[in-house]
Amino acid sequence: MAEKAKQVKKKENAIQRYYRETTGELRKVSWPTWPEARRLTLLVLFVMVVVGIFLWGVDLAAENLLNLVLGI
Repeated sequence: MAEKAKQVKKKENAIQRYYRETTGELRKVSWPTWPEARRLTLLVLFVMVVVGIFLWGVDLAAENLLNLVLGI
């Protein structure tokens, strides 16, 4: 009986463990409803456009300032 207690369990394949743990974690996720997902997607797109316009303005101002300083 002592020999049976010493037997080591067969080591689980890393890919199998990763898949099992991933599916377990995905079951815990609180998925958004379709209207929530649509609203949040539109919000992200809006913020991207606003930040893009802001960065374009900063780039334009920096270019003009640099041209003024260098006398180009």
